[in-house]
Amino acid sequence: MIEKLNLLAARFKEVEEALSLPEVMKDLQRYKELMQEHAYLGEIVGEYGELQKIQGEIAETSGLAEAETDPGMREMIREELRRLEQAAIARTEKLKALLIPKDPLNEKDIIMEIRAGTGGDEAALFAADLYRMYCRYAEIKRWTLELINVSEIGLGGFKEIVFSIHGKAVYENLRYESGVHRVQRIPATESQGRLHTSAVTVAVLPEAEETDIEIRPEDIKVDVFRSSGPGGQSVNTTDSAVRITHLPTGMVVICQDEKSQIKNKAKALRVLKARLFEAEEAKKNALRAEARKTQVGSGDRSERIRTYNFPQNRLTDHRINLTLYKLDQIIQGSLDEVLEALKLSVQEQLLKEQ
Repeated sequence: MIEKLNLLAARFKEVEEALSLPEVMKDLQRYKELMQEHAYLGEIVGEYGELQKIQGEIAETSGLAEAETDPGMREMIREELRRLEQAAIARTEKLKALLIPKDPLNEKDIIMEIRAGTGGDEAALFAADLYRMYCRYAEIKRWTLELINVSEIGLGGFKEIVFSIHGKAVYENLRYESGVHRVQRIPATESQGRLHTSAVTVAVLPEAEETDIEIRPEDIKVDVFRSSGPGGQSVNTTDSAVRITHLPTGMVVICQDEKSQIKNKAKALRVLKARLFEAEEAKKNALRAEARKTQVGSGDRSERIRTYNFPQNRLTDHRINLTLYKLDQIIQGSLDEVLEALKLSVQEQLLKEQ
């Protein structure tokens, strides 16, 4: 590990020098990449420096303990030595975690798709609940949420809702939300008080940048039609809704939230790029995903990842066997405890593989 840390410290100096070069400053993409690398390496180098400082203090304190003849003073020095050794262990563990390669997708914005599954109207209502949960979480994190497309059922529920979230480390925090979310509760329309089980599917797509995915004009078919559902004066009167079909893959994206056909097309293309980008990433990681298919983050949308039991105020994440009896808080956007537990579980798995 020390050899690797020394190499990273040398690389940190190289990056610092490169950032001061005029040709790098003019290349915005290169400058951005180096700044991200600088931040990542800077944290590691800082921790490594602290570890080296503690190790120096351990060597000095050990020498004092050996030279001390007074039993009382020797015990005090040994107590200090034990404290320093514990501090060195803690720093070493933190460095091990920092040395886990960061996923380059972590800093990306996302497009999230929520679709009602089994359960009819109750599933659509729960899809709306999940959307509000993520909206509140985004507010807490000071992220920006933008609606892309929505298909409502008229009862306040959604058959499908697609939206983007922009901010710091959005994908890193929400990437493990992909999968089937199951809800157990008594619907307001249930006169017998019976518990119903419904399901909603969530997909989290890292948003593709212009350089990530190129879509050729000849590879897409664009259809326009009249929007449906609630909206302004233009809805239902003009052909503002857009359907884009990606011919090589058969992927279809519909956007009708905006009154402008141009804006709807732009949003639909963003979703299409995100889906194509996710598909490309899935191919790249196919072997690794197969090796880890039982672990957190497989990204399988058919996997049941979580149960929300309202009568018991219970949330259970089945991937890490986490159960919390505070569903009322979580559904209001207090997601940090769940998301941090998921990230910690993945980190522990990666540490074992090092």
